[in-house]
Amino acid sequence: MRDAHADAHADARADARADVPDRPDRPGTAGADAALGAGLPKRERYEELRSRVSGLLEGDALADLANVAAAVYEWLPDLNWAGFYLRRGDELVLGPFQGRPACVRIAVGSGVCGTAVATGEAQVVRDVHAFPGHIACDPRSRSEIVIPVRDVRGTIVAVLDLDSDRAATFDRSDRDGLETVVDAFASRIDWTRV
Repeated sequence: MRDAHADAHADARADARADVPDRPDRPGTAGADAALGAGLPKRERYEELRSRVSGLLEGDALADLANVAAAVYEWLPDLNWAGFYLRRGDELVLGPFQGRPACVRIAVGSGVCGTAVATGEAQVVRDVHAFPGHIACDPRSRSEIVIPVRDVRGTIVAVLDLDSDRAATFDRSDRDGLETVVDAFASRIDWTRV
């Protein structure tokens, strides 16, 4: 028999999935009209995304990360890739994502993702071609944002990586908004299980 706690989580997940219209997938193209949150001001867009992400978490680390990547990709405009790289020692290994196939391993300190881990700070890159050591997993990408993900002890365990095929897609408000989204799920993931 299900308890009230399980029913509440099921209701929250249903709410997070509700009112999501069917739409063609973005097969390698970015477009503001394709993203569900495109019409909202950024602050509201990230508040709603944070709520949706929180409602999707079920306690299975890998499935939760897959749903977070899908929700981010579905909700934010102008993306051609959204996903995670998981920290394994001195490298990042490809985790759940949406978009074209990607680089499987990135050394800490290399590229935008590795720099985010090495510095412990989010990276907002308006033009990836001007970023020293940029790793071009998808040559269409022109701008990128990477948010470090920390476990409950404050250790960087992953990064959330978003790419756009448009220059200057991301700014400080995107960084701030995505950091709140990461805060909504990072402490609820058992990072030893991914």
